[in-house]
Amino acid sequence: MKTNKQNADFLHIGKKLTKWYDTNARQLPWRENQHPYNIWISEIVLQQTQVKQGLGHYLRFIERFPTVKELHNASEDDVLLYWKGLGYYSRAINLHKAAHQVVEDFGGEFPNHFNEILKLKGVGKYTAAAIASICFEEKIPAVDGNFYRVLSRIFADDFDISSSKAFQYFSDLALLIMPDDKSGEFNQAIMDIGSEICKPKNPLCGECPVNDDCIAYQTGRVSEFPVKTKKTKVSDLSLKYFFVKHKNQFLIKQRGNDFIWKKLYEFPTSIPTEWEEFIINSKIVNHKLTHKNLSIEINTVELDPKKEFEIFASDNDFLIVDEKQADDKSFPKPLENFYKNIGKPEIGELQF
Repeated sequence: MKTNKQNADFLHIGKKLTKWYDTNARQLPWRENQHPYNIWISEIVLQQTQVKQGLGHYLRFIERFPTVKELHNASEDDVLLYWKGLGYYSRAINLHKAAHQVVEDFGGEFPNHFNEILKLKGVGKYTAAAIASICFEEKIPAVDGNFYRVLSRIFADDFDISSSKAFQYFSDLALLIMPDDKSGEFNQAIMDIGSEICKPKNPLCGECPVNDDCIAYQTGRVSEFPVKTKKTKVSDLSLKYFFVKHKNQFLIKQRGNDFIWKKLYEFPTSIPTEWEEFIINSKIVNHKLTHKNLSIEINTVELDPKKEFEIFASDNDFLIVDEKQADDKSFPKPLENFYKNIGKPEIGELQF
């Protein structure tokens, strides 16, 4: 059933959450000074990434780009390099573009209102709300998956979170319990409880500070919430590459702004027909993305003499690199794993 908003006072729930947060907040480096730049970087890093996996990447990125001006002044290749290992490289590209916006459109000062923050490239409503509330005390819920899960369980609310109206619905629901003067703490309390206690599976309801108020818990229906009727559509995609090598060197090229791996480096996708006789092995690599299942065929082509290798590289704008030089570039994970393990036998290798 839907929440009855008219005849109840839910504010005490929010007060319990912020009180819990005061003594139980996770100790995270971006919370030390709550600077908008650090909060912004942390939120982008943690999209599609859990804190324990993302923490090291955040520290590495902040050490290299400690301010928005440092990020603005960096090359795109350098930004991508320090994003290596996180995936979803469009996030890094958008970070770099947004840093240019902050420096060039806002005079180097981070915008301090939700609507202005939302203008930054790659910043959605959740991230803008998180920054605005945590750093500038704007009263606005930072609604994400944690909010959907925590609030739907507290109120045993069966509103479909896959609905296009879910964000606004749960924003309104959150405002019922959000204290006027502690919006940042409230949002971070939901983040921490959603991550550490009110988990998608095996929630630790006995440790929850609002379990006395949680209708789903009190009625034994926690597993029923949140309600989601639409599943993410996943499509299949086949790719083909040629790992063209001469001794310890191989060919790479940076992609443009198209495709799923924009601005990353990759191997050639075609070779002259007469080179097919130089294919020494072929490997099928399966890789899953959020919306795609990839089947990647990688053919190793060994060329000799070197002159033909160099002419092909020059004529087709490929870089000639060895493994150490390649490590200074950003690759899709399956291709990076391939060149790092070339020569090592793996399951799935087909010998020609």
